[in-house]
Amino acid sequence: MVSTTNSINTTSPNFDLGNWLENIIQNRSEAEKQALIDACNWAEEIHQTRTYADKPYLIHVITVANILAQLGMDTDVLIAAILHDVIDNVDLYEIEKRFGSTVMKLVDGVAKMKFIEELNSQIDTHKQTERLRKMLLAMAEDIRVVLIKLADRLDNMRTLRNQSKEKQQRAAHETLELFAPLANRLGIWQIKWELEDLSLRYLEPETYQRMAKLLDERRLDRESYIQQIMTSLSDELLKINIKADVSGRPKHIYSIWHKMQRKGVEFEEIFDVRAVRILVKTVTECYMALGVIHNKWQPMRNEFDDYIANPKNNNYQSLHTAVIGPEQKIFEVHIRTFEMHHHAELGVASHWRYQEDFNKQDANFEQKIAWLRRMLQWKDEDAGDFIDRFKSEIFEDRVYVLSPQGEVMDLPQGVTPLDFAYYIHTELGHCCRGAKINNRIVPLTYILKSGDLVEILSSNIEKPSRDWLLPQAGYLATSKARSRVRQWFKKQDNHQHINEGRSLLERVLRRLNIRVCNYEQLSKDLNFKSIDKLLIAIGKGEVTTIQIANTFQEQVLSAKKPVKAITENKSATEIHVDGVGGLLTKLAGCCNPKPHDRIIGYISQERGVVIHLRDCPNALRWQDEGNKRLIEVDWSQPNNLKPSYPINIQVNSFDRPGLLFDVCNVITREHINITATDSKSHNNHVDMNFTLEINDLEQLSRTLSKIDNLTNVMKVWRKS
Repeated sequence: MVSTTNSINTTSPNFDLGNWLENIIQNRSEAEKQALIDACNWAEEIHQTRTYADKPYLIHVITVANILAQLGMDTDVLIAAILHDVIDNVDLYEIEKRFGSTVMKLVDGVAKMKFIEELNSQIDTHKQTERLRKMLLAMAEDIRVVLIKLADRLDNMRTLRNQSKEKQQRAAHETLELFAPLANRLGIWQIKWELEDLSLRYLEPETYQRMAKLLDERRLDRESYIQQIMTSLSDELLKINIKADVSGRPKHIYSIWHKMQRKGVEFEEIFDVRAVRILVKTVTECYMALGVIHNKWQPMRNEFDDYIANPKNNNYQSLHTAVIGPEQKIFEVHIRTFEMHHHAELGVASHWRYQEDFNKQDANFEQKIAWLRRMLQWKDEDAGDFIDRFKSEIFEDRVYVLSPQGEVMDLPQGVTPLDFAYYIHTELGHCCRGAKINNRIVPLTYILKSGDLVEILSSNIEKPSRDWLLPQAGYLATSKARSRVRQWFKKQDNHQHINEGRSLLERVLRRLNIRVCNYEQLSKDLNFKSIDKLLIAIGKGEVTTIQIANTFQEQVLSAKKPVKAITENKSATEIHVDGVGGLLTKLAGCCNPKPHDRIIGYISQERGVVIHLRDCPNALRWQDEGNKRLIEVDWSQPNNLKPSYPINIQVNSFDRPGLLFDVCNVITREHINITATDSKSHNNHVDMNFTLEINDLEQLSRTLSKIDNLTNVMKVWRKS
C-alpha cells in the first residue's frame, strides 16, 4: 500500500499533538502560530467525547490538516481543516470571530459539499459522474475547499479497514468515480494515487493482493531505486553540460493494474512500473540525453518511440524509451523540453485526458482545468487576488442542476425552470405550470443556480403562454426553448392568433395608458398591410410587445423634459447606483462599500435601501436565511447614463407579504431609478404608485410586463 509523505505519523499510538504543532508552525508568523494552536485547542474541546475509527476525533481533523501541510497549503487552510467538522456544534460567526472570514468561508464551503457524496451514490453513468465532477468545481467559491474535501476523503479511505464490507465498497466506488479523478485533474498526484490504490484494495481485494505480490518489493525500496537512477542521470548529463530537471516516481498499484487491463497485457510486459522524466531546454538536448541513457544502460527492443519527430494526433511530443537498469530492473524514461512538458500537462494533450479514457472532450472545460492546475501552483500569490481570479475566470458559462431523480443537468447560465422543462422534453415544457426549487415553489422566471434541485409542476393540457416568448418577461433564456414555443403557436389557426394578438395588443396599450390608437397607422409603422395580419403576427409571437411599445416612443415621451439621474454620494465619488434614487439609499457603516465593489441592497423600514458589500457578514446571513428584503443593486458610471424621463405608474394588487419587495426588485433589475413611492391598503387590496426615471419606452414596457406577471398583481399601467 502507498501513502502520502508524513513527516509525523498522526495515526501512531505515540502521536503527540504538541510535537505535531511544533513541526507545523515552523517558519510561520507569530499570529499564524497562535491561530493554529488556538484552533487545535478549540477542536480538542469541541470533539472531546467524539471518536473516529475507534480513535479520538481530534486525530482525524489533525490528519486532514497534516495531509494539506505536506502539500504546502497556507495557514488558513490548515485551520479550516482542523475545524472542518465543527459546524454542527458551533455557529459560523463564532469561527469568523476567532479566526477571520476566510477560515469561516472555507469551513462553510466544506460543509456545503457534503451532499455531493450522497448524490453520487445515485449516479450510475459515466456521463452523469463527469457532470457531477464539473458541478463540484463550479460550486466551490474557493478551490481550497476542494483540497480540504479531498484530504478529508483520503483519511476516510485510510480508516475503512474496520467498516462493513458494504460500506467499504460504497466508499471505494464513490472515491474511484469522483474524488480520485478530481484530484488527478487538479494535479494533486500525492492524493490521487493513494485514493486509487485504496479504492482498488476494497473493490478488488484479490487483485490488489496479487498486484502487491507481483511488485515483490516495498514502495520505499522502489522509491530508493528511482532516486538512485535520478542521481546517476543528473551526474551523467552534467558531464556533457546539460542542466536537466530529472524527476521520477514508481507506478502505484492501481495504475499498473489499469494499464494491464487497458492494453490486455501481463505484468511482465509493463515497463513503466518505474519511470523517470527528463526535462531539458532544447530538442537537441533531448536527443543528447537519449544517447547518454542508451550508452549507460541497455535499451529494450521495440520499446523506443520518437513522438518529437512524429507527434501524436493531439500534438503530444516526447521521447519514450525503456532500458534495463541496475539490478536488471527495467524502467521507462520520458525525455522532452520544458515547452513540450507544459503542453503535455496543460494543453490538449494533458495527461489526465489520456488516463481517464474519455472518448469526447469538452474543449472549454479542458482549458479551465488547465488554468486551474496552474492556479494551484500559485501558492505564493496574494490570497485575495487568488480567489478573485478564480471567481472571475472559472466556470462562468455553465450551471449544473439536479432532477428529482438525482440526474445532473448541464445547462447554460441564466436558464429558468421553464428552460429546464423544455430541456427534459418538449411536451413537459408545453404542459409546465409551475416549478419547485429545493422543494419551494418559485416563479418560472427564477434563475437556476448550480446545485438547485428542480421539480416541474405540470398539467395534462398543452398550453404555452405567449408571454413566454417575451424577452423582457424573463421566462426563457435559451433559443431552443423559445423555438419550441413558437412552433407550437404556429400550429394554431389564424382565428385564434387574431384573438391572442388582439388581447396582447390591448394589454400593451392599457399598460402604457395609450387611450387613442390609430390601428391602421400602427400596422404601417410595423410594415403590415392590414391590422389582421399584424394581429396574427403578434399572436404567433413574430411581433413583440417591445416592438409595439417603441412605435409610441415619441407620443409618450415628447412632452417630457429629461431629468438628470439621481446619484449616490455624487460630490465625493461621482458614482451612480443603478435601480434606486439617491434619496432612498444609504451606504452601510458595517462594511463601508466603495465604488466598483460587489454590492447588494437591504430594504429597511426607516433608512430606505441600505447598501452592503455582498460578502458583508450581515448580507451573507440574510442571503442564507432567504431574507425577502434583499434587493439587487449595482454601480454604474455617469458617462454611461442615458437621458431619463419622469414617469408615474400604478400597481393594483391583492396584498401579500413581500409584494413591495418584488415590485421594487423588478424595477431595480431594469436599472430604473425610483424617486417616489406611495402605497395604500384597503380590504386586502393595495394600490402602489411609483415615480420612475426611465430611459425609453422599451425599458418601461419591459418593466410593466414583468410587474404584471408577479403573483397577486391584477393591473399595472402608466399614469402620466
